[in-house]
Amino acid sequence: MKVDYIVVGCGIAGINFCEELIANNKTFLVFDNKSQQASTVAGGLYNPVTLKRFTPVWNSKEQLEIALPVYSKIEKRLNKKIDFKIPVFRRFTSLEEQNDWFAASDKVGLSDYMSTTIHKNDNEYIDAKFGFGEVLHTGRIDTKLLISEYKNYLQTNQLLIEETFEYDAIERTEEFVVYKNYKAKHIVFAEGFGVINNPFFNYLPLVGSKGELLTIHSPNLKLEFVLKSSVFVIPLGNDLYRIGSTYNWKDKTNKTTPEAREELLNKFKTFTSCDFEVVNQVAGIRPTVQNRRPLAGTHNTFNNYHVLNGLGTRGVMIGPYVAKQLYDFIENKKPLDVVIDIKRFNKTIKT
Repeated sequence: MKVDYIVVGCGIAGINFCEELIANNKTFLVFDNKSQQASTVAGGLYNPVTLKRFTPVWNSKEQLEIALPVYSKIEKRLNKKIDFKIPVFRRFTSLEEQNDWFAASDKVGLSDYMSTTIHKNDNEYIDAKFGFGEVLHTGRIDTKLLISEYKNYLQTNQLLIEETFEYDAIERTEEFVVYKNYKAKHIVFAEGFGVINNPFFNYLPLVGSKGELLTIHSPNLKLEFVLKSSVFVIPLGNDLYRIGSTYNWKDKTNKTTPEAREELLNKFKTFTSCDFEVVNQVAGIRPTVQNRRPLAGTHNTFNNYHVLNGLGTRGVMIGPYVAKQLYDFIENKKPLDVVIDIKRFNKTIKT
């Protein structure tokens, strides 16, 4: 079987690169072994403001301009709702934070996204006497539904092979990548934290951070916005809420822990008084780079081996932007944004 591309990985990065291939009428095949869970356990928020320090997210305007039409196209293709428009409210803990919010809202890169209206709290189960600041142009991508439905779409069209990719089974010819019975012009590795096992790109400084999330059921809370305080509280519908997230830089397993559960619940209880029941806990390793910039580019030696990785905590926003950058780099010879180009970690690998 001959295709234009083999894509390894079917998380947020892989799906967004597939969308570029579909948009440009390229043939492809996806390999995925379900080993990486970061995309399926993500909160899925797109939010252009860093709410800890009231600073703009890197390249947020361009990212949103590219991402939202991509997810709209996916919704139409899958005939599923995956993009839920919902405001994000930042809980203020003092008058000083209110003042900092107003000061930030007037800055370039933030004025379009930070409302200057202070929202008063009218929810008896939330402690927020200083009110909330509202972030505009926000929403949530249901990443778990996106990935499961996208895989169904790929399977229906015989474009998905669910098995572990065997790196040593790759053969190179002058023009093609040959893998078992498949031949492709290019191969793109979008494996998330799994890239640490990839002999072609495992030199990249992907440190990985483990994140854990809880899902609670709370009939009294009645939130109609995403609440950001010491943790995020994300409404899922049917009185379900996602609470997250933790950061663990040492544990590289996908196992949930009682320590993370306790941390999330303790933080949640500092600003809420509602009754609730924990109904689920999940964990995954985010593909995080220390400088929080993605990884995209081509192998130094093998000019048809490419990587798309390092989307970190904001994958649903960054993914479409980086996928487009990589596609245009490969097919149209457009230079990559220097801050995402893997050449910044240039190293020749002997294989």
